[in-house]
Amino acid sequence: METGTIDLSYWSLLFIYTLLVIPLAVFLNTGVDLIRSSAIAIVRMTIQLALVGLYLGLLFELNSFWLNMAWLVIMLFVANVNIISSAGLKLSYFFLPTLIGVSLSTLIVLVAFVFIGINPQPLYDARYLIPVAGMILGNCLRGNVMALERFYSAIRKNEKEFSTYLFMGARLSEASSPYFRQAIKAANAPHVATMATLGIVSLPGMMTGQILGGAFPIVAIKYQIAIMVSIFSAMALSSYLNIRLSMTVAFDDFQNLRREVMK
Repeated sequence: METGTIDLSYWSLLFIYTLLVIPLAVFLNTGVDLIRSSAIAIVRMTIQLALVGLYLGLLFELNSFWLNMAWLVIMLFVANVNIISSAGLKLSYFFLPTLIGVSLSTLIVLVAFVFIGINPQPLYDARYLIPVAGMILGNCLRGNVMALERFYSAIRKNEKEFSTYLFMGARLSEASSPYFRQAIKAANAPHVATMATLGIVSLPGMMTGQILGGAFPIVAIKYQIAIMVSIFSAMALSSYLNIRLSMTVAFDDFQNLRREVMK
């Protein structure tokens, strides 16, 4: 039985790019203003992935502890900045609290998955550490953007209701609890729905990639279950920590939401 992934030639990749005629036709036909932003996104994606591909090749070849840790720190910083800006919040207020939340949740799950679960030799093996960290962080990014945006926009939208709770003697944690629950649910519900239909409606990327790479399906399935559980755990923990920690800087001494923390 032949193993290994069939290489995709540059000509084949160029042919696949012609599929972009389909969304272009849809946007032109419906008048949706996404052509320019889509073109920029595709060009950026291509350049970024090409550069990352070259860098990861070097990273995997050298497999240096310090180089791997440096890349992990860069990933955490970039993810944190994107979470804050995408949630419509001010970087100067939220950078440290959300960095702590994202870093703690990611590292706890990453240690459990890679260092204990897989236990590669060496433990910092870039082939496992970097891709797994990327999958966890990528999903945490989307979940935390949703959690923070929902939480703070809901409080601002329902400011009178929120203030009423405070006037009646509620503590900040009590007055904000309805919005906190909604934000946590919004951040985690899509992943719960994805897990419920996995294997029936869709075959996830990690599992598909491993099968294409020559792994036996049962091995790929075990990895996929492990990564889905890890992502879910990191997303739930990070969305909880990021809201809790960000609340320490988002409210004034009278427990009112600071106007200047949102863009």
